[in-house]
Amino acid sequence: MNARDIERRLARRVSYANASTEAAGRLVPGAGTARLLDVAYAETDSPFGRLLVARTRRGLVRLAYPNEDRELVLTQLASRISPRLLEAPQELDDVRRQLDAYFAHEREEFDLEIDYALTQGFFRKVLRATARIPYGELSTYRGVATRAGSPRASRAAGNALGSNPIPIVVPCHRVIHTTGGLGGYTGGLDRKVFLLELEGAVLD
Repeated sequence: MNARDIERRLARRVSYANASTEAAGRLVPGAGTARLLDVAYAETDSPFGRLLVARTRRGLVRLAYPNEDRELVLTQLASRISPRLLEAPQELDDVRRQLDAYFAHEREEFDLEIDYALTQGFFRKVLRATARIPYGELSTYRGVATRAGSPRASRAAGNALGSNPIPIVVPCHRVIHTTGGLGGYTGGLDRKVFLLELEGAVLD
């Protein structure tokens, strides 16, 4: 199969969730050689069930919880990043290993490049600030808004964290209300509490 055949298959409008597994075995080696694979994704186990993780050449771009619609996530990646998207577990091996180690209390920091392509402007600044919150520590919406350059934008910071495309690795679970309340969490408050307790964060 030549590069033109690979590109034609990658660009075809199909159901990504249904077709990618079968296609990956044939296309991924050639796609990598021809640098035609822009987004690789895979699933990995977690205490919450199967997570979907995706990366570009620049880094991890998406982590989706089991309750998120897999087909919708892949369609959004194809439309917003690139239609050259395939299931390629070998491209996510380091991500899956680091997540496994984190959940096993064997890792406190992720050594992964992050691609913030699904965010922009102030939202991206908030997520970058959130990524710097240390393991087991807490910040507030006001705190991350301040570090993002807009101290009065606590509500906007909350909206940014609520739409975080890379939870866990970009640890929005470490951000709470100034009053000490948990606030919200895109994965649900039970998961937020689980992650904070996993890290030994002190909660009132």
